[in-house]
Formats: sequence, C-alpha cells, structure tokens
Amino acid sequence: MGMIKEFREFALKGNMLDLAVGVIIGAAFGNIVNSLIKDVIMPVVGMAGEVDFTNRFLALGSRVRDEVAKNPNMGLEEARRFGSVLAYGSFITITINFLILAFCIFLVVKAFNTARKRFEAEKPPAPPAPPTNEEKILTEIRDLLARR
Repeated sequence: MGMIKEFREFALKGNMLDLAVGVIIGAAFGNIVNSLIKDVIMPVVGMAGEVDFTNRFLALGSRVRDEVAKNPNMGLEEARRFGSVLAYGSFITITINFLILAFCIFLVVKAFNTARKRFEAEKPPAPPAPPTNEEKILTEIRDLLARR
C-alpha cells in the first residue's frame, strides 16, 4: 500500500498538472512553428535557389549507384529501397529547421521577458511595512530616555 499512496501523492501534485499543461502547449506551439517552417519559410528558401535539400543523398551500395545511374532524378525514398544511402539532404533540412525553431523560441522568450519587465515596471513600489509592536515599544522607550 505504501507504493500506491506514494504514487498517488506524486501524480496529484500541482507540478504534474503544470508539466502536463506545458507539454500540451509546447506540442501545439511546435505544430505552429513546424507549419511556419514547412509552409512559409522553406518555400522562400527553395525559391531563392530552386533547391530541395530533402532528396539529396549519396549512394553507398553498388546496386543503388546502378539504379541512380539509370534514373538520375530518383528520390531519396526510392533510392533507399535499393540499398544504403547517406541522406545528407535530410540532415541539412533538419538542421535548418532546428535553427529556425530555435530562433522562433528565442523570439517568443524575448517577447515574454520584455512584457514581464514592462508589467513589473508599471507596478508602484509596495509601501513600507508598518512597525511591529516591539519596534513601537522600543521607539517609545527611546523617546522617553531622550526627554530625560
């Protein structure tokens, strides 16, 4: 029974709920950024040089090289059916996607930090705390001694 109780305490902590919300929001944000990269940025990059990195590869096996020689416009997935290939184009595309994703996250965090600083700056400073009973009594004693 101790293990079940311990698990229940762990699962019902507020931190678990915060983590679940963060994961869900992160997945949704990831979908937005992936769409931005795939549907907006990569077509512009491709238009700049008419380059599609995803189908760039180096044939490693002789069978793949023979098939690529027959069909020079063969795509990566088709080449993989004939043997091993070094898919450097996929690596380049994923690296570009990562850099764009990291930059987008940087911009979101920067905007969040800027907004937080602005909201914190707008708050007036808290008034000083009133003196405690002990401080009041000590002040009265000081004043009485000063009058003597």
